[in-house]
Amino acid sequence: MAHSEQSSEQKKAKNVAVVAGGVSGERDVSLASGTRVANRLVRAGYKAKLIEFGPDLISKLHAFSPDVVFPLVHGSLGEDGTLQSLLKLAGFPFVGSGPQACKLSSAKPVAKSVVAKNGLTTPAAVSLPQQAFQQLDSNEILDLLEQKLGLPMMVKPARGGSALGVTFVKDRADLSRAMISAFSYDSEVLVEHYVEGRELAVSIVDDADGPTALPVVEVIPEEGRYDYDARYEAGRSAFAVPAGLSAKELEAVSGLALNCHKVLELSFLSRIDIILDKQGTPWFIDANVTPGMTDTSLFPQAADAAQGTNFQKILESLVQRAFTQGVREVTDITD
Repeated sequence: MAHSEQSSEQKKAKNVAVVAGGVSGERDVSLASGTRVANRLVRAGYKAKLIEFGPDLISKLHAFSPDVVFPLVHGSLGEDGTLQSLLKLAGFPFVGSGPQACKLSSAKPVAKSVVAKNGLTTPAAVSLPQQAFQQLDSNEILDLLEQKLGLPMMVKPARGGSALGVTFVKDRADLSRAMISAFSYDSEVLVEHYVEGRELAVSIVDDADGPTALPVVEVIPEEGRYDYDARYEAGRSAFAVPAGLSAKELEAVSGLALNCHKVLELSFLSRIDIILDKQGTPWFIDANVTPGMTDTSLFPQAADAAQGTNFQKILESLVQRAFTQGVREVTDITD
């Protein structure tokens, strides 16, 4: 092997730790995502190991000594910047956004506020802590929500994914039950005006030229709502990849997703969930810093539909980018 080839080979990551699991309601999804990514990386020639998120995480990582960590823990601690801060402190290069960007994006009310302040479209919403309903008249609060946001509306936990605790509310009788369901997942709830339209997901990947939008995926649930079961039970949802959008619609949807990725200061990868209304206006709904990677997840479908690449190649490029970027500075754990 020529010297230049040896030098090139030495600069390639070899050991990749895929961190998944945790104790949130998304544990099973996380493990499925982690297993699939680890298997794909092994197929690509990496020594990839699935390591469960738990008390001995850091010691297990040190024992394996990965060149790169690929975090795939969904829910709290995995997506709110906690895991990313720990990896940064421990000196492990990792795939994904930094701690501060994760913190901003994982809290839906905060992410919506950042998006709105930058002039981007997102449905009107109000976030309320559980204490408000304990110390004030809950019926008066519900009256105000109905008056100001109007029905129908969406009620969801302020943090978390996979549609856990999310309820579509079409009349006042459903509102109280929806609040109780959301509060079972988080101490803060986001109540959002419902925008009727097409459910779209735009996966973003950063490369040398900046963020790039992968083909848009349209989700067509079998029974109305894209809930937890519709997301992860095969056959419960249909997907159009790429979505059947006009050139104008595609430009608006992809443009909104890319701008949200930028203003939220996300990096490496993200998935931006959008509703495209009947007038052709796209609305930001949610930002996912650790997109699902299961057989029915949207990011892998978009990756496989992209011209000139596929899911496995994108995984390899993300790992290599994290490796060549090197160990991040640990003097400021918020970056």
